[in-house]
Amino acid sequence: MAEINTYDKALNFILNKQSLGIKPGLSRIKNALEKAGNPQNTYKVIHVAGTNGKGTVAATIAKALTDSGYNVGLFTSPWVVDYREQIQLNGDFISESAFINGVEKLAGTNCECTEFEALTFISYSFFADKKVDFAVIECGMGGKGDATNVEEDNLSVITSISLDHTDFLGNTIDDIAEEKSGILRMNSTCVLYNGELRAHFENKCKKLVTDCVSDNLSLVNAVLKELNVIGVNALVRLPARQEKIGNILLDGGHNVSAAKALEGVIENETAVIGMMRDKDIEGYLKIIAPKCKKIILTTPDNPRAINAKDLSIIAKKFCKNVKVIDNPVLAVKERGVTLVCGSFYLARQVRNLL
Repeated sequence: MAEINTYDKALNFILNKQSLGIKPGLSRIKNALEKAGNPQNTYKVIHVAGTNGKGTVAATIAKALTDSGYNVGLFTSPWVVDYREQIQLNGDFISESAFINGVEKLAGTNCECTEFEALTFISYSFFADKKVDFAVIECGMGGKGDATNVEEDNLSVITSISLDHTDFLGNTIDDIAEEKSGILRMNSTCVLYNGELRAHFENKCKKLVTDCVSDNLSLVNAVLKELNVIGVNALVRLPARQEKIGNILLDGGHNVSAAKALEGVIENETAVIGMMRDKDIEGYLKIIAPKCKKIILTTPDNPRAINAKDLSIIAKKFCKNVKVIDNPVLAVKERGVTLVCGSFYLARQVRNLL
C-alpha cells in the first residue's frame, strides 16, 4: 500500500471508500476497533440518535461541556464547510496531521471499512489519543446497526423521531424508534424527545428522562442536568441549518420534519432545490413548494441525487413557476434567489459561493 504521508492522500484513502456505499452492521467496525485496542471504551460517550436536530443537539452539548472545562470530542456528519469538521476537539477541527495518523492506524488494521466506518474509527481513536473526558457521538443513520454503536456504556440522547431512511430503518415511526433504541445500554440513562414513544425505550435503560423535554433546547438542558453541568440559553448555530447568508436562507434539511421546521420561516420565495432520490421528495415539496413563487430545480453533485428534470415533474404539482438548471452553481446565480434547500450535498456545493 502506498504511504499515507499527506492530508490529500489520507483524504483520498477515505473518499475512495464511498464506492462501498452504506452497509449497516457492526462486524467491520468492531473488528477494526478491536485491533486498535477498543479506544471507544476509554472515555464517557454521549450518544445522540434521532431523525432531526442530532447535529445541533450534539454540538450544543459538546460546547456546554467544553465551556465547563472538560476535554471534549465531537463526531458529527455530514460535513458542509470542511471534511475535518466532522471530528472536533473542544470546538476545533481535527488537525491534518492527526487525521493522517488516524488513517494510518486504520490502514494498519487491514480492515475493509465503508467511508462512514472509517470516519468512526478515526474519531474514536483520535479521542482516545487526546484523552477526552467526554465524546459526543452523533449516529450516522438509525442506531442499532449504525457504525457508531460500539461503546460498552453511554448516556443516550434521542432527538425527535420521524420517517427518514425508510429503505434501511423501516416504514413506520415505531420501526424507526425501535432502531434508534438500539444505542441504549441497560445500565445507562436515556434522555428522550418523543415521550409518546417511551415504550420502545423504557425497558432498555436504567433511567428514562422524557417529561421535561419539549424542544431541542430543553432536550440539551435535560442532558446537561444529568451530567451536573450548567444549562445553556441557546442552541449552537450550525452551517446550512436555516443559515442566513446575505439575502439567502440556506437549509440542508431533507425530510418532512425538516420541511415543517422550514415552512414557518419562509414565504413567497425564489428557491433553488436539489434532493436525493431516496428521500420523501413529494412529502418535502408538498410543504415547501407552495411557499415559493418560483422554484429552480438543480442536480447536486452526488450519485444519489435525483435529476433536476425528474424533480421538476414532482415540483410542478405544487408550484406553477418551475425552471430547471442542472448545475447548482449556475442555479444559485439566478436573479432573486432567496432560498436554497433540500439537501446537505447541495448546501455543501454552493455555500462558499453564497
